[in-house]
Amino acid sequence: MKGYNFRIVRFLLLSLFFIVQFAAVFAQQIRPDHLMPDHLRPDIVEAEQNAAVRATMIAATPQTDEYDLKYHRLEWTVDPAVDYIQGAVTSYFVPTVGTLDTLYFDLSDSLTVDSVYYHGQNIAHVHSAQHLRIFLPAALPQSSLDSVTVWYQGSPVGTGFGSFIQAAHNSTPVLWTLSEPYGARDWWPCKNGITDKIDSIDVLVTSPVGNRVAGNGVLLSVTPGPSGNTHHWRHRHPIATYLIAIAITNYVTYSDWVPYNGDTLEILNYVFPEDSAAFAYFTPSQVQVMQLFDTLFGTYPFQDEKYGHAQFGWGGGMEHQTMSFVVSGDFELGAHELAHQWFGDKITCNSWQDIWLNEGWATYCSGLCYEHGLGSLPWMDFKTQRRDHVVSQPGGSVFVDDTTSVGRIFNGRLSYSKGAMILHQLRWVIGDSAFFAAAYHYMNASPYAWGFADTDEFRAEMEAASGRNLSWYFNDWYYGEGYPSYMVSHAQVADTISIELEQIASMPSSVPFFALPVPVRLSNGTQDTIVVLDHTFSGEIFKVHVPFAVTNVELDPDAWLIRAANNVVSNLDAQPTLQMQLYPNPAQDFVNVCGQLLDRAEIYDLSGRRVHTQALNRTAGVQRMDLTSLSAGAYVLRVHSGIRTVSQKLMVTK
Repeated sequence: MKGYNFRIVRFLLLSLFFIVQFAAVFAQQIRPDHLMPDHLRPDIVEAEQNAAVRATMIAATPQTDEYDLKYHRLEWTVDPAVDYIQGAVTSYFVPTVGTLDTLYFDLSDSLTVDSVYYHGQNIAHVHSAQHLRIFLPAALPQSSLDSVTVWYQGSPVGTGFGSFIQAAHNSTPVLWTLSEPYGARDWWPCKNGITDKIDSIDVLVTSPVGNRVAGNGVLLSVTPGPSGNTHHWRHRHPIATYLIAIAITNYVTYSDWVPYNGDTLEILNYVFPEDSAAFAYFTPSQVQVMQLFDTLFGTYPFQDEKYGHAQFGWGGGMEHQTMSFVVSGDFELGAHELAHQWFGDKITCNSWQDIWLNEGWATYCSGLCYEHGLGSLPWMDFKTQRRDHVVSQPGGSVFVDDTTSVGRIFNGRLSYSKGAMILHQLRWVIGDSAFFAAAYHYMNASPYAWGFADTDEFRAEMEAASGRNLSWYFNDWYYGEGYPSYMVSHAQVADTISIELEQIASMPSSVPFFALPVPVRLSNGTQDTIVVLDHTFSGEIFKVHVPFAVTNVELDPDAWLIRAANNVVSNLDAQPTLQMQLYPNPAQDFVNVCGQLLDRAEIYDLSGRRVHTQALNRTAGVQRMDLTSLSAGAYVLRVHSGIRTVSQKLMVTK
């Protein structure tokens, strides 16, 4: 393309820019279903949101903060052909207050508590309003270890994503649980929040002969009995309540193995018989995925136990600790759930407001697989598809402003795609070395490992590694809404190219301008270079030395930025210069615009936000613009005549 004068030919470009911009806002630029991993397909997201309508969202009882859970022994009798559970939950706990005489658990009213035992004694309790209140015979002192056992039964009423589902596959009964975010209390007495991890668990499930039970940790034994076989799973790592799960049907099992310095880690697979061939093709791919994540984020957190997959019928996947539940043998779905063993399981978000720390990271990790040559999707396709998903709507914050809604928490566009892309963009801002060093330290050396973290704590890790204050970035991209669209204009004289970079924000009321380092590729078919423009305001002009004639300019060629896909790169033939005069300038309540054949005038503040537009009369030589609605300050007044444009600084005083 050829160079041209900056003060010309903007009307056509800006008109096209705005038309395409608004089209992008309302168009659904979501990747086709056949390319979309199951956990992000639009129909699944819609199903998740519909399920949320049925849910009664009540957070953990405040009084559960009065004790620290240490251990659960979970003993259940279930039949996958029957929507029913009965059993006993023994909970070991330590009071965190001076004295504790009443113990609270979360438990659905659809279940019946038969009895509560304490030191062999049946003690008083009240079960109502989704809570179980247990009256201890005597107050317990702070820091003393004690336990209670709750005997209960009933038909769970599933909320959220189902929490307790009895269904069928190929006409065979199957039962599974999925407690995220609030569903654990639907099927067992627990502390339902994400403030306290249980140090360890034993799970003993009795089910009719012919079934296998998938669970957390290591399978210690399968013991025959009068009611069927009892599978005993043991897990000896801290675990959040919602990550405890079981699945039961006529599974076939097989294992893949990950080499570890002369030893191996088992990937144990429980799959439906009719799908065993498809899964046998899929699961070996996860060996290389685990090796990649080991390199980037440290050794698989549960190496002394196992990893595994259990097939279930829900439309997606769930990262139950040490055994992910998956609907199918999809590479990206498997990588996503495996990544959660680090991001979500080893370190768990400490509020559903920060779910992106789980879901954004897991989504981005699946993309890192493509970057490192694993899977079949090109890395560029992953980035552009996620970016286009983000910009398919103008607003929405990664920060979850309504944690009572499952649909809002697990919004595919915001918590998953935008969460992943703000990580990718942050990597661009601070560099690979600092980004991956921070992620590794966060996962292994920070105080959050095996516990909980929030966004501010994660930000602190990124700041420590990069040596930079990143409050501005998280304010814009985590709390703020929207994204920028860019227009690039350029002209070259000898070995210097001038580049003007304009930006329009999709939600200027939230973030009027996104300050970012913007990569631009300059090329001519045989030579190319990438320059990085530190963009601080819309309309900023950069002068760059380039030792060849530039014929093509491409913004963000490697898809680092969250931006609308409709950027316009212009390089038009020179047109006659448009003349304009403003007076008075500085102005107060009005300004006169003097020029020939003027069509329209626009006023922008210094953040790039358009604050006033006025149509002009092409036959009038001098025209007045009303400035009474503007505050005192500096502005840019831009006028258009056909395809020509010119700008001038305007000062407003009051």
